[in-house]
Amino acid sequence: MPKKEIEFFDVGLLDWKPIEGYPKGVYEKILSFDEETGAYTRLLRYEPGVEIRDVLEHDFCEEVFILKGDLTDKRMGKTFTEGMYAVRQPRMKHGPYVSQRGFLAIEVRYYGFKRKRE
Repeated sequence: MPKKEIEFFDVGLLDWKPIEGYPKGVYEKILSFDEETGAYTRLLRYEPGVEIRDVLEHDFCEEVFILKGDLTDKRMGKTFTEGMYAVRQPRMKHGPYVSQRGFLAIEVRYYGFKRKRE
């Protein structure tokens, strides 16, 4: 079953929750979730100065759009800011990261699928 239908709602009514396994100062608001596939959409927030010290790698596809702030990929030596967008395929290495001003993004995670061409 796909994510359940949700009409517009005020995401400000949702609480920011710390993310297990991440440093203090990293929070999320889950906007939608598919229990069957594990796919979800969330708001992701880092407080200023937060540092993720590990190189990250996932078994899912990930799309990230930065709404506010900055995120520096220390391995690449590049800083990403408002309006920038990334698509990551499974097992794409990214990070470690640091955010000087804080960071707010919308993130979509899902598992890939193959589609037949018509």
